[in-house]
Amino acid sequence: MKNVSIREAGLHKGVLYALLAAALFGASTPFAKVFVGQVAPVSLAGVLYLGSGVGLFACFLVRALLQRGQVDQPVALTAPDLPWLAGAIAAGGVAGPVLLMLGLSMMPASSASLLLNMEGVLTAMLAWFVFKENFDRRIFIGMLLIVAAGALLSWEQVPVLGVPWGAFAILGACLCWAIDNNLTRKVSASDPLQIAMLKGLVAGAVNIALALALGYALPGARTALAAGAVGFCGYGLSLVMFVLALRHLGTARTGAYFSAAPFVGAAISLVMLAEAPGATFWIAAALMGGGIWLHLTESHGHEHEHEPMDHVHAHKHDDHHQHGHDLAWDGSEPHAHPHRHVPQKHAHPHYPDIHHRHDH
Repeated sequence: MKNVSIREAGLHKGVLYALLAAALFGASTPFAKVFVGQVAPVSLAGVLYLGSGVGLFACFLVRALLQRGQVDQPVALTAPDLPWLAGAIAAGGVAGPVLLMLGLSMMPASSASLLLNMEGVLTAMLAWFVFKENFDRRIFIGMLLIVAAGALLSWEQVPVLGVPWGAFAILGACLCWAIDNNLTRKVSASDPLQIAMLKGLVAGAVNIALALALGYALPGARTALAAGAVGFCGYGLSLVMFVLALRHLGTARTGAYFSAAPFVGAAISLVMLAEAPGATFWIAAALMGGGIWLHLTESHGHEHEHEPMDHVHAHKHDDHHQHGHDLAWDGSEPHAHPHRHVPQKHAHPHYPDIHHRHDH
């Protein structure tokens, strides 16, 4: 019973991380809109990403000082992780924003907002059919309800379809972010703060360089600091939560919960603008709630076999982690060190987390 409760706590923790990521990202949208019109889109994207990277770098340094001399340290990225992270940064931090800006230049922003809901769908499709992550009818229907809610909120803007090439560019951006999400899952056992920090610094630098190359001006110091703060919360801290959710839930389920972001942004926008929500808003809320409920009440358990595996991540000594320690250990948990999983076969409720990526 103790191990069952530990597993359930891990599943619920993953859901909490995913919803926090969605809330932070969704809340950043109405605040980011304040800068639209004042700063060129490419420049704004660069400042948002760079604010994320610089803010997380400061957190990284503070944590290093506080943890100096401790035996257990966060799991740093290793050489095998770098190709996956580089691919994620190239797809989601560089190609995605560029395609988004191209699309916005050729079609109305309202139409782009509608099409951006495709990110959750494409993330799940890649996870299921390319990276072979398991799913069932309940999860599939729940994901569809969440995405439909986001689409309804976008339709409230009365979108008008623009030039097809603009739509293709937006869909390309969504595909890039879907690739980013799936590649990031490959390194989700490593330090999420380090992952998000590197993404922010590299993507921010590249986007600012692109803005300067295109002749766009950078914002003033006051505007840059304000936009950077929005990026730190909405892009930086949100990404840290997203990586932690990937570790516990897998890509498709994390992407489905993250699809709640448009609803969070719309709710905050209504409060900020003191507007009364219409019928569409409440229908979207019901769909979103139904989709989340289907995911929260999922029970996926069957007999499965664990292959031998060597990796590093923060863990507690449950039935998946029964091993000795070569280094001194004071008994504190969770703790991180290289460890080996021996083959075992058992049955229990689980998600496609970092230990359960088996076939069905």
